[in-house]
Amino acid sequence: MKLNAKTWVTVVAITLVALAGGAGLAYWRLQPQPQPPQVIYGSGRIEADEVRVGVEASGRLAEIRAVEGETVQAGGLLARIVGTDYELMTERAEAQQAAAVRTRAQLDSQIDLATHHAETARTNLSRYETLSSQGYLPAQRLDAARDAYAEALHRVEVLRQQRAEALAQADAAGKTLALARSQSGKTVVTAPITGAVLERLVEPGEVVGPGEAVAVLADLSTIRLKVFITEADLGKVRLGAPARLRVDAFPGRDFQARVARVDSQAQFTPRDVHVPDERSRTVYGVILEAPNPDGLLKPGMPADAWILWDEAAGWPATLQVPE
Repeated sequence: MKLNAKTWVTVVAITLVALAGGAGLAYWRLQPQPQPPQVIYGSGRIEADEVRVGVEASGRLAEIRAVEGETVQAGGLLARIVGTDYELMTERAEAQQAAAVRTRAQLDSQIDLATHHAETARTNLSRYETLSSQGYLPAQRLDAARDAYAEALHRVEVLRQQRAEALAQADAAGKTLALARSQSGKTVVTAPITGAVLERLVEPGEVVGPGEAVAVLADLSTIRLKVFITEADLGKVRLGAPARLRVDAFPGRDFQARVARVDSQAQFTPRDVHVPDERSRTVYGVILEAPNPDGLLKPGMPADAWILWDEAAGWPATLQVPE
């Protein structure tokens, strides 16, 4: 059966209408769904408190126990420097201090004896002066007694000066010993915090200097995520507001968080940051904090975040990442 021209026009019109309807439906379905009004979306990378653990003493590394990915406890051994030189310095300082103490003890004994001699010389001089005034003692004997007393006093003064020098040497030796012991103690490098080892920076046998880092630790018990919001959303966000995080490593799992800080100063939108309102030239940083007792969230992980600013409305059934 042949179709006339009118029938053909009708068929083509119906077909075009069906195609247009299908295209419109597909376009509508492909359009990004708007965010629920009670939440604010943001994204960023997971951060944590990191500590670069450095050495305070120079030397060759005897061992390094930091293993990337493992958790170390505060006070646990991370590295140890060969301490032979520091041990020798300590022994030398101990010997110097002991010698200074012995010298001081000897001088104390000599000062006691010299003081006794000076007292005897003073007594003799007093007796000789009495005898001389009565004409029973030659002038030469009196002069000799005066010289003996002056010499005895000088001897006491010299010994006291030597004792003061010995005390100074003993004090210096004590400080040198304390420094040597301190340096010797610094050959052992311990973890300042309990955390995960992110990087191991040196190997046994390498020579390190003061201030050089041997490992990077991170406290993963609490992590942070910095997101950026527009000025229009700034008035909605309050400290302590609940938030949820998602990372690609754990699809479908939400991590609970809260708003910990809101920047007080605006900044131009970072190049790698997406905000729903692309007309906004300036944004405000918002720090979210989340407990991470199992250490599942790692520094550097990209994460999506939603802040529930309208708690009365509650969390929506689904959370979508804007296209």
